[in-house]
Amino acid sequence: MCLSRKKHPSRRENEMSEQTEITAKLDTAKLAEAWAKMKGLKPKFLLDLRIGAKTDLGRARENNEDKFDFFEPEEPEVLAVKGCLYAVADGMGGHASGQIASELALKTILKTYYADPSDDVAESLSAAIRAANSFIFSAATAIAEREGMGTTCTVLVIRNNEMFIGHVGDSRAYLIRGEEISQVTNDHSWVAEQVSRGALTEEEARFSPFRNVITRSLGMGPEVEVDIYSGKIETDDIFVLCSDGLSGYVPDQEILELAGGFSPSSAATKLVDRANESGGGDNITVVVVAVRDIQKAGKKGGLKSLLGRT
Repeated sequence: MCLSRKKHPSRRENEMSEQTEITAKLDTAKLAEAWAKMKGLKPKFLLDLRIGAKTDLGRARENNEDKFDFFEPEEPEVLAVKGCLYAVADGMGGHASGQIASELALKTILKTYYADPSDDVAESLSAAIRAANSFIFSAATAIAEREGMGTTCTVLVIRNNEMFIGHVGDSRAYLIRGEEISQVTNDHSWVAEQVSRGALTEEEARFSPFRNVITRSLGMGPEVEVDIYSGKIETDDIFVLCSDGLSGYVPDQEILELAGGFSPSSAATKLVDRANESGGGDNITVVVVAVRDIQKAGKKGGLKSLLGRT
């Protein structure tokens, strides 16, 4: 990722990090009370979701600043209110800073999102991402060696028969439906802006020396604008979340063929292998989520989570 500075942490930095709590503080008593009121809620739809995920150093980097994470709750009330969450982050800022930023981002987002008892997924997801931004920005300003620390973030939430995507940066979310693939998110990058203005073609943007310059990321400032996308999901939909280490080296058509032609786990491995075969100039991370079945709750089988992975 452009603008990163590869640095080894200083002794002072290590000492400070050991003394600093890196998780967001929450009022657990109030949260427990709010969640208690949700007891008895059940999801309206039962989903059979399969997930595959893989992250790789690539062929040119010394460390991996990418991270993925996910959470698939089994409690009916949590599924009903918050759904399942899948995320990818691509850190920047040097040898350790990028890794720390992506780790902090996903850790904070997961904790904040699921602690919030609100059933407004779009606002809750946006608030969780903004909280991660604030935390990363504060961490970067507190330690001089962390100046410039930041990360992209692309988060998918599936609740009942709906999907919500929160996005900052140039990591992507794709949707494969039938025989077509569509890029759901818009890259927050310099080349993407030039393409939208007609100043660059897609092919020119792909090989531009400025293709890794992003215009929006977590940690860039005290506030961040979060793009939120939402819509209905359908049986056999496949979502692909990835860092630009994949999208920058593997064309959309190949992503369609590999993600749509194999199980999620096999697809994730094959996509990473393909990116490495194409140069592997960056860290590569991909999460594949396949919607195998959607059933209305109450049908034969009862309220049993069908979540699984292959």
